[in-house]
Amino acid sequence: MNSSEENAVSGMSAGRSAMRMGPAELVQAAAMARRFYLEGKSKIQIAEEFGVSRFKVARVLETALERDLVRIEIRVPAELDAERSDALRARYGLRHAVVVESPAEAEETPDPENLGEVAADLLGELVDEGDILGLAWGRSTIHMAAALDRLPPCTVVQLTGVYDAGTAERGSVEAVRRAAQVSGGDAHPIYAPMLLPDAATAIALRNQPGIARAYEYFDKVTVACVSIGSWEPGISTVHDMLSDEERGHYASLGVAAEMSAHLFDTEGRRVGRDLGERCITVKADQLRRIPEVVAIAGGQRKAAAIDAVLRSGLVTSLVTDTSAADYLMTAGTPPKPALNRADPDGP
Repeated sequence: MNSSEENAVSGMSAGRSAMRMGPAELVQAAAMARRFYLEGKSKIQIAEEFGVSRFKVARVLETALERDLVRIEIRVPAELDAERSDALRARYGLRHAVVVESPAEAEETPDPENLGEVAADLLGELVDEGDILGLAWGRSTIHMAAALDRLPPCTVVQLTGVYDAGTAERGSVEAVRRAAQVSGGDAHPIYAPMLLPDAATAIALRNQPGIARAYEYFDKVTVACVSIGSWEPGISTVHDMLSDEERGHYASLGVAAEMSAHLFDTEGRRVGRDLGERCITVKADQLRRIPEVVAIAGGQRKAAAIDAVLRSGLVTSLVTDTSAADYLMTAGTPPKPALNRADPDGP
């Protein structure tokens, strides 16, 4: 047989091989695929076991995929929208974005309770042993704390006063206690309203020993959980605590959103900074220095407010729902990536 005939036969053999795998090849491919995909072995380890080159292993694994010997499925729980989550993370430059399917029967309800459940699972991933976890007041953070079932040992501190001191047992204080109980760490709650009548009263309360101890942790927080409110009744606790005259004043400044008693316009710039002087809350600059700030907010009524806060650069991660995500994906010009933590107000 001459060389041309040998090449022809070789070509026919290669063609048959490309068309069909024999039983020995199938068994070997299945074994290699099991080692690689199920047992987590490297291609080099597999090559050593079977006495072949790692390039041969790579070709076999590729063929196994092509021949449907191996099928790879990407599956997430039905309530999570992986495509929207990834698109939202990329658009805002977030570290994490988790989009949950909006409940069909509650499309107009802000912050459905299932957001808190998903956020609880996310915190279980983000918090490490020895971290200091900060919780700001908000219905969503309260839902999140109630759903917590795992946290590494960590210290938990309250980042804001409460909406109404009379509801402390059912609100932020209880959320901090719950998180500390799950983690087995220390709790530092704040027994005080978020908004005070004047700056002097706020200063006096900040100097009280229990509140002062909580404030000492603000610069040490490593993971924070916050809520977002839009500037309308029932959607912003700060809005609801103010008088009609005060609401009108801040509305005239262009406020579109609030987070932890900080007010923002549609571009994420802070407005009405004087309000902070009357509040028991973590400062915006302190939030900006926290490595991981997770916002929990959803619903169509909060969508524009979420966009405004994300543009502030204070938030690194978001748990939201599909109704808010659909708005966010088309909201104005793409913002600067949040992970650069840039302040829209400038230095």
